Amino acid sequence: MRLRPTLRGGALAAAGMIALQVGISLGALDLARVGVLLLVLVLVAVAVVALGDPARGRRLEVQRDVSPNPVHAGEEAQVHVVVRAADAGGRARLAGLRFAEQAAVELSGGRPLRARVRRTADRVTVTYPVRGTQRGRWPLGPLVVTRTDVFGVVRARTTLGADSEVAVWPAVTALPAPGDVLVGEPDRVALGARTPSPDDASLRDYREGDDLRRVHWRSSARRGALLVRSDERAGMRPVTVLVDLPVRASAAEWTISLAASMALAMLDGGHPVRLVGAGLGTTRGPAGASPFVHGRSGPEARAALLDLTIDLEPPRSSTEAETQLLDAARLLHAADAGGEIVLAVLGPLSAAARAALAHVSDAGQGWALVRADGRHAGDERDARHTQSALVRAGWRAAPATAGEDLVPCWLRLLGSAR
Repeated sequence: MRLRPTLRGGALAAAGMIALQVGISLGALDLARVGVLLLVLVLVAVAVVALGDPARGRRLEVQRDVSPNPVHAGEEAQVHVVVRAADAGGRARLAGLRFAEQAAVELSGGRPLRARVRRTADRVTVTYPVRGTQRGRWPLGPLVVTRTDVFGVVRARTTLGADSEVAVWPAVTALPAPGDVLVGEPDRVALGARTPSPDDASLRDYREGDDLRRVHWRSSARRGALLVRSDERAGMRPVTVLVDLPVRASAAEWTISLAASMALAMLDGGHPVRLVGAGLGTTRGPAGASPFVHGRSGPEARAALLDLTIDLEPPRSSTEAETQLLDAARLLHAADAGGEIVLAVLGPLSAAARAALAHVSDAGQGWALVRADGRHAGDERDARHTQSALVRAGWRAAPATAGEDLVPCWLRLLGSAR
């Protein structure tokens, strides 16, 4: 708790000191008594305010609720703070309090929060909006309480309750469904009635992302390992979204938004989806990759994908960015993902990175948006060179410029198949 005299309190304390000194110097007993009385008044006010500290004991309870949380960048969330008095002493402390809330600049925009306050005898409710301006995790609270004594001599400022955290997802755009242009014949058949195939009896080892409905349980029991039918028409192809983050922060945010939007579009289409690259990693997946997420899990699947993007940070250097991309390429090679769809958001690549990604399309489909980062004059030339190299390696590739609308980028990529 911070105690400070108000302007009135400072004036009374100064007047009391002067009156006491002058009274003693002149032998004026009444003047000295006035000085002592003024000083005692200030000290008593300090004691009263200190003893009435609302943070002492458990007489006041604070509950904070943020909805929705997480929130997408650029969208608003409503914050509800309820301060309850547990007993009569708490109600007495609650009566004269003034409240203010602390919030990170990324939630308040650097402006004071405007709140609606409603009071009852045992409760104060504070409601106000916050807007997530930047992806990440940002602190909210604790509640700042200001209290003064009856005479307005001393002001006390203290915090009440614990702080909270608001998670901000990247801004995403609803992208048009890819249709048959991207997913191909096997997935089109999977959406309708399944046609028997002589290859149905062909089995292979289970890979992460395979639909469990394709598991051949009798053969798996005999072998002691999961085996699945190799007919791709028995389930939707898994999709890996490869994220190559640039060093520049604004271009990195655009890249994350595009990658997240593509991942959600494929998830909504029924595909198992995962994110690879950009330093991604979880305790359940290999380093540099997230586990596959299935759309049949409901809204939790979308949240699981978006949660992975909250803590992504741009690489500190071009060397670090290339290292992350090479690690992701090795991961794709090691996965042996036959029939997998790889969607990539890439920047201009070095010769080593182009070589590492060249064979991704051998076993599956590779689709890439090659981003011009705007770092230097030759950036667009390098991006065109990267795009041409990927096309020669069997990828479908299209150009993109960091910061442009996401829907035209996506449609341009789909149009590259024609």
